[in-house]
Amino acid sequence: MLEKLFSLRAQQSTVKTEFIAGLTTFVTMVYIVFVNPAMLAEAGIDHGAAFVATCLAAAIGCFIMGLWANYPLALAPGMGLNAFFTYGVVLGMGHTWQSALGAVFLSGCLFLLLSIFKVREWVIQAIPLVLKQAIATGIGAFLALIALKNAQIIVASPATFVQLGDITSPGPLLAILSFFVIAALMYRDMKSGVLVSILLVTVLAWALGLVEYAGIVSAPPSIAPTLAQLDIASALEISMLSVVFAFLFVDLFDTSGTLVAVTQKAGIADQQGRMPRLGRALSADSSATIAGSFLGTSTTTSYIESVSGVSVGGRTGLTAVVVGLCFLLMMFFAPLAQMVPAYATAGAILYVAVLMLQNLKLVNWDDMSDAIPVSVVLLMTPLTFSIAHGIALGFISYTAVKLACNKREEISISVWVLTVLFIVKFAIS
Repeated sequence: MLEKLFSLRAQQSTVKTEFIAGLTTFVTMVYIVFVNPAMLAEAGIDHGAAFVATCLAAAIGCFIMGLWANYPLALAPGMGLNAFFTYGVVLGMGHTWQSALGAVFLSGCLFLLLSIFKVREWVIQAIPLVLKQAIATGIGAFLALIALKNAQIIVASPATFVQLGDITSPGPLLAILSFFVIAALMYRDMKSGVLVSILLVTVLAWALGLVEYAGIVSAPPSIAPTLAQLDIASALEISMLSVVFAFLFVDLFDTSGTLVAVTQKAGIADQQGRMPRLGRALSADSSATIAGSFLGTSTTTSYIESVSGVSVGGRTGLTAVVVGLCFLLMMFFAPLAQMVPAYATAGAILYVAVLMLQNLKLVNWDDMSDAIPVSVVLLMTPLTFSIAHGIALGFISYTAVKLACNKREEISISVWVLTVLFIVKFAIS
């Protein structure tokens, strides 16, 4: 049956290899079950319900990706998108978390339509590469700000807006320790470095009396507080247009980049980079996002950590199915997730930020018409505390600087359209 479902022999793989690959991928990305509920809880979502929603959305995405697309690609609620959900849409713009879930639902539906009608390929090819790089770095800077804020390494200041916090107190010290532990372990190619760091800091916090032991295993918390609580009607309001687009835009490019990286590593893509069953893979991503919005979590997306499973031999969808089963089992470890303090996950968030900031090396800094829009997105995303505003200002600055530099031919029709829409959005908001 497994051979019929996953074509193991054709991919020169075995059940044992796929199982090990699935466990490897799960260990490298399971940190999301600690980080995501904590982040969504700041938006007012029940922590226990968010924990279960995170596990279920990840499992659903992995099962669809594995059984339908037969890709060794794991999915879960995405880092960066959850930050935008909480700090941008709910706390920043003042929308309810129910409205934000409605926006996630709409973005998932749009993503599914784009995948079905193959518009996605046109959109991706039409958006300049420099803006794709800029968005990734902007989100990285935004995540870094959130990590430092959560760890209280930086705090608010009435005079200078931000200032250095008391880094000699336990929370900031443990967050700093967490980050350096991750750096040391990942440098030594320890795939579970992020998870080890989170657990280590949590144990130290418990030993110091900073958190209370609540057990490790229990029945899963109730998902009732978030199940089907999304508000689609309010997400259709004009003020939510940029929010829906931001969810869609970031997920679209994040998924595309991850698909390219994983399929190339697994040898699934051909020499021209074309990927078989691409439509199915994209449908899995968008379907998981729609399901996640009903369950009560932010956008579900493909995880680059899937490369870790591929590196140990994962080649088929069985790898993804194993990851999905692990996420289902993880639901019984809710007490452990609730013990994890914010500063224990701050190091993980900061590490992800560093990875995303690596895109800066791809920018042609000698061309000011590229350097300026990248800098605008990089600076304005964290300083406005909004991925949506960062993307909008990036498009506007890209169009303006290309016109000023007599490079009109580099402005595609899609960029013109999006630039005008963003200008109108700022004018009427």
